[in-house]
Amino acid sequence: MTTGCKATTVFLTILSGLLLTILGLTQQWPTPVWATLVPVLVAAPFVAFSIAARRRGPARITFEEQLTAAPVERTEHHVSRVALPSNWADYDFLISATVRWYSLRPSDDDPVLNPSGLAVEAVLDRARAITELRDPTRASLVQHELSGALSRMRPDSTGHLQAMAENVTLTLQEHDQERLDRLAGVRKDKAVWEHQRKYEQSKRKYLGEDVLKDTGSAVVWWLAKNDDHVEKTVADLGLLARLASSANDTEVPERLRDLIPAPRGEQYAREPLLEQYAPFEPAPTAADHLSDALNAMDFPEGDPRRGMLAKQVADVIRTQDQHETADEVLRRFDPPASFIPDGAEPPDSPDPGEGTMPGTRPREEDDEL
Repeated sequence: MTTGCKATTVFLTILSGLLLTILGLTQQWPTPVWATLVPVLVAAPFVAFSIAARRRGPARITFEEQLTAAPVERTEHHVSRVALPSNWADYDFLISATVRWYSLRPSDDDPVLNPSGLAVEAVLDRARAITELRDPTRASLVQHELSGALSRMRPDSTGHLQAMAENVTLTLQEHDQERLDRLAGVRKDKAVWEHQRKYEQSKRKYLGEDVLKDTGSAVVWWLAKNDDHVEKTVADLGLLARLASSANDTEVPERLRDLIPAPRGEQYAREPLLEQYAPFEPAPTAADHLSDALNAMDFPEGDPRRGMLAKQVADVIRTQDQHETADEVLRRFDPPASFIPDGAEPPDSPDPGEGTMPGTRPREEDDEL
């Protein structure tokens, strides 16, 4: 009988004696009954100890035997930050988990002295089969996938045990995560730049091949934007002709020269072609025509849309291999340096009568041009 059992037996004996004493006093038992009750209460613990000893038997475990008893086999092992390959070269996942297992059929011919090694190997093989097909940019998603795949007991390759893993965490090296973050930022910036470049190309193509292809196309475009002001479109025919001619670096058609209202174009519209190039009276340039057209279209000097539209017209002119004319337009209107294409000369100081474009990016309202 253990120490706890002995203490319990003595406690119950004392408690029973107290109850019998209270009952005898209330019932006024005679003296012979008290004489019989006292020996019974004293002998009860010893009788209980003797019965317990006979049930336990003669064999007793000594302290030395307890020291030499076989230890209880461990059935779990923790692994930390083990490298597993990913779908990208040189970018490894780091897995941490608690591996659990149990033996299937122990064999004396082929004993397993390190079952934790077999269990860890089995779990890592199952994890590697998944991670080597996954991108390192999705580490958190792969972690949950591994948690589900490794949560079930599966036999190892030798068939000695079944293993699983729990508390799975999957991370990357800090410097690898920083590189991936930078690569993601570069890809996003590149995508934005590609969209901006395609938008600008599309706009130049629209202006050069559609809107300003010839005077008729320019008139139709201007009429569509001023459908409620037909008279204004008719009054601007000469200006539209000059704008289309500037965009294509061609002469204004003879039939439309009388419609040009600009002061510098008046002589150009009335004098013969040879007189336009007289030594003391230079012929109006494409930049002159464009300036008069912008003035007539209510784009005053200092308006940033003036420089923006001039830059777009210069780009259209450049597609016609008229680089000198395009450079002249850029120098005349002095757009921001970011708008000057590669190979173009830096802008000179603008003419005294021309406005300069502020060094800011064009506003969204320029799209209406």
